[in-house]
Formats: sequence, structure tokens, C-alpha cells
Amino acid sequence: VQLVESGGGSIEPGGFLRLSCAVSGVDLNNWAIGWFRQGPGKEREAVSCLDSSDGATYYADAVKGRFTISSDKGQKLVFLEMNRLKPEDAGTYYCAVAAVLVTDTRCEGHPNSGAWGQGTAVTVSS
Repeated sequence: VQLVESGGGSIEPGGFLRLSCAVSGVDLNNWAIGWFRQGPGKEREAVSCLDSSDGATYYADAVKGRFTISSDKGQKLVFLEMNRLKPEDAGTYYCAVAAVLVTDTRCEGHPNSGAWGQGTAVTVSS
């Protein structure tokens, strides 16, 4: 299993970033994939998760209406489009296999650290 994030960077408030997660060793028809983030001095939190087999999604309240998760099953990629970025969106973003996905309610990352990527940093500042 390998997940590799890309697309992070430094952006001004109100800007846009698109994160990508390249997935290998995981069947996207059997496992949901999620994006999680950890801001400075904060605990890691679930941002958005997607079950590509049926389209079920989860979004954290803080990102609803601004972020969109999607996937390209053929290319084994999972994307997170982030619009109208805010300073509080800054942090390290990780993609991971989701052990739990309850539509619109809850998403939890897999307890095995091997099911996580190394993260990509997002900075939002003027």
C-alpha cells in the first residue's frame, strides 16, 4: 500500500489549490480514501472522504461548500479541490485509507500508519 500526496503550496487567502493523492496497492472499489489535516498546534482532523464505489462522501463542517473530493479510479488518483482558502485551512494534508466512512457524518483514517501518505504542506497567508 502506498499513498503519495502532491499539490500543496503557499497561497493567499481566497485562493485555490488542488491536492492529488496517488494510490497504489488499494482497490478504490473496496476502500474509501480520505483527506486529513493537521494544523499548527492542532490535532489531526478529517477533512473529506470519498467512497469511489458508490460516491458516498464526508465533509467537515469547516470546509463544506468550499472543498470538493473526487477520484479517477482508472488513474488511481483522489483529488481535493480547495476553494476560498482561509488561514485556518493551513496545515499538513494527508491522504489515507478510510477505515470508517459514514456519509455526511463521520470519517476515520485507518489505524495502520502504512495506510497513510507522508503529507503535503499547505500555507495560507497574505
